[in-house]
Amino acid sequence: MTLNIAIIGAGPAGYYTAEAALKRWGGTARIDIIDRLPTPYGLIRAGVAPDHQSIKAVTKRYEATNLGAGVRFVGNVAVGRDVQIAELLAIYDAVVLSVGAPHDKPLGIPGDDLPGVLGSGAFVGWYNGHPEFAGLQVPLSHHGAAIIGNGNVAIDCARILAKTCEELETSDIAQHSVDALRRSAVRDIHIVGRRGPHQASFTTKEMGELGHLERAQPLVKPGDLPPVEEDAALDPGDRKTVTHLRNFAATPRGDKPITIHFEFFRRPVAVEGNGKAERLIVETTRLEDGKAVGTGELHAIPCGLVIACIGYRTATIPGVPYDEGLGRFPVDGEGRIFKGLYASGWARRGPSGTIGTNRPDGFAVVDAIGADVSESRGGDAPAALDALLAGRGVKTTHFANWQALDAHEVSRARPGAPREKLVSLAEMLGLIG
Repeated sequence: MTLNIAIIGAGPAGYYTAEAALKRWGGTARIDIIDRLPTPYGLIRAGVAPDHQSIKAVTKRYEATNLGAGVRFVGNVAVGRDVQIAELLAIYDAVVLSVGAPHDKPLGIPGDDLPGVLGSGAFVGWYNGHPEFAGLQVPLSHHGAAIIGNGNVAIDCARILAKTCEELETSDIAQHSVDALRRSAVRDIHIVGRRGPHQASFTTKEMGELGHLERAQPLVKPGDLPPVEEDAALDPGDRKTVTHLRNFAATPRGDKPITIHFEFFRRPVAVEGNGKAERLIVETTRLEDGKAVGTGELHAIPCGLVIACIGYRTATIPGVPYDEGLGRFPVDGEGRIFKGLYASGWARRGPSGTIGTNRPDGFAVVDAIGADVSESRGGDAPAALDALLAGRGVKTTHFANWQALDAHEVSRARPGAPREKLVSLAEMLGLIG
């Protein structure tokens, strides 16, 4: 049986789903991995911190999937704009939505619409060279920046703001971001969290990196730390992370020009300013049964930039059910939206886990497809898609195009850097021809 499968989204979830389909059906399946960008790899390219190059090595695994029999990458195709879900369901035996969760959750406080308030997805996209955010206005003329959230994305944002341009030279950070950061006046970076060190979601590696920055020192208030004997109840990884925080609290204030302030037990209640963000108002909290409860004590953090690292939502797609409360597609335990339409990765379970967490999702979805599809409807789905898109004047890209673009980016890299990314869709498509 030759199955025709369309996977929407060329990030980790999409590639692990394609890998699972290859393992199950070998070369007898036709698998199209469709993405709205001309380039593959999703958050590996546009979300993973540019100074964490070792994580990006997973693309070698995805490259092997791209080269598998019957697999195609089809880029520059937006589902809902260039082609509709109903049309894909009429062509393919199964359609899998692996579109991630690209939209930032709003802060939901007064002033969150002021210039200078950004979501982490936008800010990360800006420094990673995502075409949709290359032109983002990131205000860096104020000495203060506030980052809301106590997870690794918050740490990534703080680290990029704090590093010297020399420290970033060997990364694949977008050149426009390096240029802007070189002129940055930010000297006080505040990482704001509603609860305390034991409730934070930082991991050991990311926390440890903050202690080795050339021009920045992390600062923790000793009074925010719980009694040291309570660390014993933590799992080993969390205990090491909290140990880093304790070391930061015990380190004397040095003469480094940038300070990363950990603002535990602070709940953001408003952003204020005269036509732009100038300060974040936070309320001191205390823990009651593990929940952060406001005390009524307010404090202002001077800042011209506020970055909300509080989570993400999957984008809606016309013709696909959507759960507003969960911010993703409603699925059963195997990732099934309904027979023929499935979801994997963040589009299935919400924005959680690591890159590798997407792998079991892909295999579960392929099992569901196998249970649902007893026979193929036949036909050449890739050819049918190509004909439909050509009739609409859509210029698609394929893996060979990406390989050429990849080689071009590598060839123009800064000394010691892996690549210099193209950030303009027009430039990308013009290069491809």
